[in-house]
Amino acid sequence: MDNFVTHLECSLTGKEYPADRPHGLSAAGKPLLVRYDLPRLARTLDRDVLKARTGGFWRYREFLPMRESSSAIDLGEVVTPLLRLRRFEAGGELWVKDEGRLPTGSFKARGLGVAVAMAKELGLKHLALPTNGNAGAALAAYAARAGLKATVFCPADTPEINIRETAVLGARVFRVDGLIDECGRLVGEGSAREGWFDLSTLKEPYRIEGKKTMGLELAEQFGWRLPEAIFYPTGGGTGLIGMWKAFAELEALGWITAERPKMFAIQAQGCAPIVKAYDDGEEFAQFWPDAHTVAAGIRVPAAVGDFLILRAVRESGGAALAVSDEAIVQAQHEIAVREGLLLCPEGAATYAGWRAALAQGLLSGRERVVLFNCATGLKYPLPESNQAYRVD
Repeated sequence: MDNFVTHLECSLTGKEYPADRPHGLSAAGKPLLVRYDLPRLARTLDRDVLKARTGGFWRYREFLPMRESSSAIDLGEVVTPLLRLRRFEAGGELWVKDEGRLPTGSFKARGLGVAVAMAKELGLKHLALPTNGNAGAALAAYAARAGLKATVFCPADTPEINIRETAVLGARVFRVDGLIDECGRLVGEGSAREGWFDLSTLKEPYRIEGKKTMGLELAEQFGWRLPEAIFYPTGGGTGLIGMWKAFAELEALGWITAERPKMFAIQAQGCAPIVKAYDDGEEFAQFWPDAHTVAAGIRVPAAVGDFLILRAVRESGGAALAVSDEAIVQAQHEIAVREGLLLCPEGAATYAGWRAALAQGLLSGRERVVLFNCATGLKYPLPESNQAYRVD
């Protein structure tokens, strides 16, 4: 398998670290980024070669860190569809990229698939992470497929279906009286004592490489011309950071131009540390106390990659926006009944964010816009129905 990794790099200081060994955060306590020999990659791979490939995100293997082709873990990954919301358009194009079609029903399959593949290749045996639900299920599935152990810590109010799914897939699950930051603390404390490796968001280098494939896939689906705006539900923000990295790599290969989408980081009003930092002109976000929202996946009071999210948003000319829980619930309902798509609450938040951006004059309405739906809505509690009629 052709591999183009040269080294790892601290995302804050630029200090280089060797590849091919397990790493957590850099010495500066910031995420490590995988760097590639992009000139050699450009000479080796032509983008037209991708047309004949199958295998979902694994088809971008030259852009991924694994050394061995056997390291890829096959759970039937697919290229997730782009679905147009014509009834909601305001003169441009409005698309949903539906990540709920991936294994375990969420985009977490991308990051955890690659992270577990690398863990297996590096000889790790036991993996652990904190989760609001979907990451735990994805870790459990890919770890089971790879023959590795998995331990998951989640807030006690995590949707029950996520907890049961994770447990059925063989992971050891702990409910925690606290939010995901408290779960993360327990994972970190247990690493030395229990011998597991911490796969927390951005605390190791490879989940971001899996999430990066969203940007590669999106560019290919649009014929290597990026949309004008991307709305992304932002908790830890790995996918937004990953897509921004993917676009830079594609430009270096000459596959796309220097034009970039406006990146919109969407958060809930009850947990909006990135939005506050953006509004205040800060480089780093502060811990958000008493975090709460119906969109559990973006209930992240502190993101280790905060400065990377903010850089991408500002460099792209986008924005960080907070939407209310009421707007999220209404968006989910409107898209379900008018377009037949059951978005997860986090995905619905991106539609509410798009509406807010239009109202604030941040977009004209004539752009091609992509909303990321990060999981199937079937994995979340649904309201009781008063529309079902009894037949005797």
